[in-house]
Amino acid sequence: MVSTPSTMLDIGTKLPEFTLPDFNGELHSSSDYKNEPLLVMVICNHCPYVKHIVDTLSDKVKDYQSKGVNAVAISANDVNNYPQDSPERMKEFAEAHNFSFPYLYDETQDVAKALKAACTPDFFLFDDGHRLVYRGQFDSSRPKNDEPVTGEDLTEVVNALLEGREIPEEQTPSVGCGIKWIPGNEPDYFS
Repeated sequence: MVSTPSTMLDIGTKLPEFTLPDFNGELHSSSDYKNEPLLVMVICNHCPYVKHIVDTLSDKVKDYQSKGVNAVAISANDVNNYPQDSPERMKEFAEAHNFSFPYLYDETQDVAKALKAACTPDFFLFDDGHRLVYRGQFDSSRPKNDEPVTGEDLTEVVNALLEGREIPEEQTPSVGCGIKWIPGNEPDYFS
């Protein structure tokens, strides 16, 4: 299992505008969350790193939502070469793990590129002005280490944001499976 780290998009970056369908074809837009904090999670169905944290992540996101932080997950993988990440499978995955947030399909991979997403999972927390305040790991647990899945890194930042505390700019990159780019559509930020 080869791991890919986050690119660590610059703090303060504006949330890229997007309108993406969920697995049922219903459109969701970044403007739906105007003046509200938004957590954007780049995930997919088949990644062992995502599978390792998904149930704790689902529970933590429900808690964040109850405190006023919205969330969306985005799958940007090439479904022609990775059919296990198709919208039909996204629906199954979301239902199996009790997602309380929209799970969106980025067919063109444009939103993933705008976020400079590199891996699954990759996390981006935007404040109520939709400026990036966090990009990094959920916690330090990985499929092949013995650390418990707690979500402590992301939860600490969500709480700091909601309490108006300073968020440290030194953040630990997320690590996971590389996004499965459509052949010929690979982003230039890896060169």
